[in-house]
Amino acid sequence: MSIAVLPMSVEYGWDNATIGIVQSSFFWGYLLTQIAGGVLADKIGGKKVLGFGVIWWSVATAFTPIAASMGTPALLLSRACMGIGEGVAMPAMNTMLSRWVPKKERSRSLALVYSGMYTGSIAGLALSPGLIAMFGWSSVFFIFGSLGVLWFTAWWGKSESTPSEDPKITEGERSYILANTTARVQETLSVSEVCRACRPLCQANVDTIPWKLLLSKPQVWAIITCHFFHNWGTFILLTWMPTYYSQELGLNLQESGFYSVLPWIVMALMANVGGWLADTMVEKGVSVTRVRKIMQTIGFLGPAFFLTRLSGVSTVWGAVGCMCCSQGLDAFSQSGLYCNHQDIGPRYSGVLLGISNTAGVLAGVLGTAATGYILEAELSTCSSYTRVVQARLPPA
Repeated sequence: MSIAVLPMSVEYGWDNATIGIVQSSFFWGYLLTQIAGGVLADKIGGKKVLGFGVIWWSVATAFTPIAASMGTPALLLSRACMGIGEGVAMPAMNTMLSRWVPKKERSRSLALVYSGMYTGSIAGLALSPGLIAMFGWSSVFFIFGSLGVLWFTAWWGKSESTPSEDPKITEGERSYILANTTARVQETLSVSEVCRACRPLCQANVDTIPWKLLLSKPQVWAIITCHFFHNWGTFILLTWMPTYYSQELGLNLQESGFYSVLPWIVMALMANVGGWLADTMVEKGVSVTRVRKIMQTIGFLGPAFFLTRLSGVSTVWGAVGCMCCSQGLDAFSQSGLYCNHQDIGPRYSGVLLGISNTAGVLAGVLGTAATGYILEAELSTCSSYTRVVQARLPPA
């Protein structure tokens, strides 16, 4: 959408404020299903929830051009419906990872899975300009929506929610995974690895959701706060980067798409580097808590530094360099924030991610829409973008 919105805004006469609303409308639906997706994934399994989400958002994606032709309200509704489907994906994936991945492999496994999302962004940003040039902007939505349905048909028969349900793995594999995941691992961790206050989250009955217990833990609120500030910067870059290249640096559609791809390539690579470093530290005896703090500190301070450098950049490669460094260091959050749900409450990792990602999506809604209004209100585009990226500085 961040590429297609450029020709769409010309065709429909949108200003920056309208572009911001259109792009943020996805997050309206995405916000609604975070917690519900986590609850359902923890209760009925991540496979069913993720499968539903893929089909839902693929159909909504394909419907987007039709909705746009019906008017802006219909487009906003269509984008929100797409968000509803995508909203269950991360909680469902987190639940499946907590059931399948042993503790010592958690960081690099999660980084590898999440780098698939970055690869999707890379493919979308790289292919969209060419598709738009050949077939028009509506082709992007029809083709990508169809690919989602095809992916689902290939994936459904090869995936299971838990090792216990998978008939294709050996008994040795199943025994190893079950012995090194969820509560069985947590019961053997030292106090330095998982604080004593979080032990009830590992031992609670999976058939019920202990909302009061979850929300009473300061560790949970720390994750929620962290997720909000992380996503404020990430979603602004995801939705506004091509527009920045177009309006601030004067690049055309093809050039904007090309340069927008580079930071996500760096992010996909660095996510796996960060995962390997984190797991290596855990294997060498560094406490899980310390590892998560180190990785998240890099994931916050690195992007904050490089994004604030944009105010002094006037060249394309200077801007691309800042964004590549920002996104590359941001990827270390995959081994910090995004692993922490499984560390403190593996039985409820889907619910915990749903709760924290709700706050993160709220940041996406507010940040994406606010960026459009800032750009529209300010006479100087350069100073506007500077103000936007400086808002990513983490809280003291």
